[in-house]
Formats: sequence, structure tokens, C-alpha cells
Amino acid sequence: MTKLVHNELLKLFRKKRLFVIILIIAALVPLFTYAQYQQAKTTQEKLGNADWRTKLQQEIVDTQNRLSSSRLQDDWRKYLKIRLAQQQYYLDHDVNPQAPGAPTFMRVFVENSITLLLPLLVMVAAADLVSSEASGGTIKLLLTRPVKRWKILLSKYIALLLSVSLIVTAVAFLSYTISGLVFGYGGWDMPLLTGFSPKGEELLTNNVHLIPQWQYVLMEFGLVWYVCFVVGTLTFMLSVLLRSTAAVMGIMLAALIAGAILSNMVSSWESAKYLFMVNLALTNYISGMATPIEGMSLGFSLSVLLAWAAGGLIVAFAVFTKRDVY
Repeated sequence: MTKLVHNELLKLFRKKRLFVIILIIAALVPLFTYAQYQQAKTTQEKLGNADWRTKLQQEIVDTQNRLSSSRLQDDWRKYLKIRLAQQQYYLDHDVNPQAPGAPTFMRVFVENSITLLLPLLVMVAAADLVSSEASGGTIKLLLTRPVKRWKILLSKYIALLLSVSLIVTAVAFLSYTISGLVFGYGGWDMPLLTGFSPKGEELLTNNVHLIPQWQYVLMEFGLVWYVCFVVGTLTFMLSVLLRSTAAVMGIMLAALIAGAILSNMVSSWESAKYLFMVNLALTNYISGMATPIEGMSLGFSLSVLLAWAAGGLIVAFAVFTKRDVY
């Protein structure tokens, strides 16, 4: 098995897709760093004061003004009410949720990329693990070896999981290293609030507690890895089912984009909470953001995603071990 996994990793590196993905991350992080720097600079010039309390008070006023609009949709009104309660809680307890620093940038970056950007990068790495060999005919040569089919497929899947870990690690390293040049590398011990629990239009704060930012960031990256693992597994299943890599990427791209749209539109469609793409924003449970559908929780989303991943693996191994190769 070790030799099989090593062989699959060599194939991945020869295709240079992982290197391209890392280069994409290395190009995007400076772009987002500059955008955040300009935003902080503009806010400071607008307020004429670097005090974060002034900025947070201004955000509270802006949120209240938006809530006063009669044209606001119910979904956005619910989200803004929860956001307003959270902002007020931070202000009342003297906690700056946006203190500058590389750890803060890492936290904000993964929160905004967990539902689309990072899953897309994982999809690119996983889309042709099997389909490219099926369409190119090299799978026939691989299956002539005295190795059981399930072992061959398992080696590919283990290589995929290692690739997912490499991508998440690259995101953590590059976002910290590059953003630290602008914002500094401190802030790991800054206290952050977690434990918010949205319920309807209310924000329950009974379980709110302070944790150091390093622990907060570690939890978020753990959830990011989990999401990437699920998306990678489903892409892996499609790569087994379809001979066309373009078809695999097209289906997953459509699903991920649809999930990003549905998350803002499905509050009244309760059964949509069982779709994997509606459950990808796991970091929202840590920060206390409103859920797309009332009643969803971290445990529920983790279970739904695990069920989809398990189903995808079962289908992939069942098809690969039984299907005729021609």
C-alpha cells in the first residue's frame, strides 16, 4: 500500500496541479492582504480615529440604519439582528474582534473562503485522479498488476487526503507569512469570543466564553480541512463514475456555486439543510453567524457532510471494483 500511495503522489506532482494550486494561493493572499490594508486605511481616514471602538460603534449605527429599511428581506433582517447583537456584545465586553495581525487575517481569510475558494482548489486536485486514467487508457495497465482493485482505489484516495492536507497547510503558511509582512505576526494570544448560539432572530449568549486566538484559528482550520475532505471525496466519486475530467469539474463547480446562492435563499425550504453544499460554512458556527435554515447546528452539519462523504466512498468503491474496464 505504501508503494501504491507513493506512486499516486508521484503522479500528482508530475501533473504539477498541486504546484499550480499553491501558486494560486500565493497570488491571491497578497491581493486580499492589500484589500484588507486599504479597507483599514480608508476606515481610519473616514473616522479620523484609529480606536477600534469608534469603528465598531459606526458599524452598529450602519447596521441599525439598514434594519430600519422597510424593503429589507426577512432573511437579511434576521441576519442583521443577530449581527447587531453580536457587535454590541463585543463592544460591551471590550473585545476587539478585528485586531490587526497575521492571525486575524488568517481567521478572516478562511471564514470567507471555506464555502467556495478552498473547495474549488481541492476540486481541481481531485477531479482527474481516476477519470484521466480511464479516458487515457492507463487504468488498464494499472489493473493488470497483481493488486486488488480496492487497494488501487484506496491508494488514490489516501493520496487525495494527503493532497488536501497539503493545500490547507499551504493556505495557513502563506496567509500567515505574507500578511504578517503588512500587519505583523503578533496576536496569537488575543482573546476572542465564541459560543454564540443564534435562535430565530435572537442571539443566545449563555455559552459565550473567551478563548485565545490561536485556539480559535486552530478550530477554524480543522473545520476547513473537514470541508475540503468532504468536497474532495465527492469529487473523487465523480472521477470514478465519469470518464471526462471536464464533466467532473463542471458538476462540482455548479454544485458549489449553487450552494453559495442557496445559502441566502433557502430559509423557508427546510429539507434543503440535507444538501451538502448548504452545510459548508462550518466556521459560522464558531463565530455565531446566522444559519441558512433555522434549527441547523454544528453537529448537524458535520453529520450531514460525513453522510455525504461516506455515501460517496461507498459508491466509488462499489463502481470501481465491479465495472468492466474497456
